[in-house]
Amino acid sequence: MILFRRYIVLVLGGVLLFFTSFEAKKIRNDKSSTYLTENVIVLVIDGPRFTETFGDTSYQYIPHLAKDLAPQGVLVKSFWNNGPTYTNAGHTAITTGNYQRISNVGFEHPKKPSMFQYYNKTYADLKASTYVIASKGKLNILGNTKQKAWKNQFLPTTYCGPNGHGLGYESDVKTWLAAKTILKEKHPKLTLINLLEVDVRGHEVNWLGYLQGIKNTDSLAFELWDFIQTDSIYRDKTTLIITNDHGRHSKGKRSGYVNHGCRCEGCKHIYLVALGPDFKKGSISKMKYEQLDISKTIAELLQFQMPTSKGKVMWDLFENPNLKQQSP
Repeated sequence: MILFRRYIVLVLGGVLLFFTSFEAKKIRNDKSSTYLTENVIVLVIDGPRFTETFGDTSYQYIPHLAKDLAPQGVLVKSFWNNGPTYTNAGHTAITTGNYQRISNVGFEHPKKPSMFQYYNKTYADLKASTYVIASKGKLNILGNTKQKAWKNQFLPTTYCGPNGHGLGYESDVKTWLAAKTILKEKHPKLTLINLLEVDVRGHEVNWLGYLQGIKNTDSLAFELWDFIQTDSIYRDKTTLIITNDHGRHSKGKRSGYVNHGCRCEGCKHIYLVALGPDFKKGSISKMKYEQLDISKTIAELLQFQMPTSKGKVMWDLFENPNLKQQSP
């Protein structure tokens, strides 16, 4: 009798485990009951100062972002890098939801696991691809972490720098061509793309080149959204988030633009434009958000947990904020 009872307990436990696993997999695979978004692309335009982007009400350097893209989604003007304001630190904040002082030369991995690793672990059964694509080779560090439990686990594919080898810098034109090929052929579910021209021209003390870089990346952002909307797999199922890793010094229009890295408003104040099937259209957020909130919002959209992120979901961007109560 005792053995029979134990057998019944084991059978019922197995049945319960099966249905629990089945239901969890069903939730993961059928996100349409919660959100329309199935893919997310984050475009990071490296290093423009807010005064030359949405801080200039003529929008002369960002006509596509201001007049074509933002009206189709949500613009967050009060968006901030509240951590170290340089390239690797800013990108680490975006992908891990944590601020940290990290080497800016590409030899140090983030302390915390990234949104790519959490996504890949959650959806390991789907074998979906995730990518980091960057003009700056040193950003291949975003693909891994120093945390022992996650190190070398659930990694995204990285294509950073010339030929994707993780060394040196590549032109944005070549990076975009590589990105477009990857997006067309692989259709990754979660992607980050970095464009460097604005930042590089600033460091070169090239004011006109810096402004032209803002125009050029503005055009590429528009081209990316157009690609998303005309691709049969991505259309109406993809969220695009456009933002920056840092700004530039606010002191002096013709001198501050050269460098960045301090906690002045110019270095910290950036922007975010969010477009996608689950976000508002033609809206300007009155909320103040920061880089840490990007990964948390993506985790909500794609329905995976990211417990080490210190950010919050940007509910103000959502068309239906009541989904906050519905999501698991």
